[in-house]
Amino acid sequence: MGSAADLQYSETVEAIATEIGTRIAQNDAALVFGAEKDCDSLSTVACRAAKEAGGLTIGVTYGKDKAVWEQDLVDIVIVSGLERGGGRETPLVLSCDAVIAVSGGSGTLTELAIAYQADIPMIALTGVGGWSERLAGEYLDDRKRRIIHAAQTAKEAVDIAIREAMLQRDNKN
Repeated sequence: MGSAADLQYSETVEAIATEIGTRIAQNDAALVFGAEKDCDSLSTVACRAAKEAGGLTIGVTYGKDKAVWEQDLVDIVIVSGLERGGGRETPLVLSCDAVIAVSGGSGTLTELAIAYQADIPMIALTGVGGWSERLAGEYLDDRKRRIIHAAQTAKEAVDIAIREAMLQRDNKN
């Protein structure tokens, strides 16, 4: 989860998203992301890298058609029929075993809130600005259900995501 291109993220932040996508593919995990229709995003950057590394990419998009930004990079497009702002974000997040946030605006904040409510592991990159920077190492409310793990690097973020997803799965069995 992360910023759309209109938030003007830096090349450094884009490189982090690229490394996350690559590492997800190298760990034989599927990359589930918010597939945009009209602009690039850090999520699409991660998708591009995962696809280049031979990974499975699954894009959850808004609206009623399968047309997404860089269509040839997405192995599976899930059409939510919903719009941005909580509609599309719900099936997107609920399809994830863990959520990694990189920078991000209001959409990323919504996705983190949904993950928190659904008890899905969350990892937030530090040093990249946006909501991930603000919420890394924090809880979303006083219930303290699940901490948002802070990660300083893409490797650390993916390692935590895989570890937490496996723990979550093992605890459900």
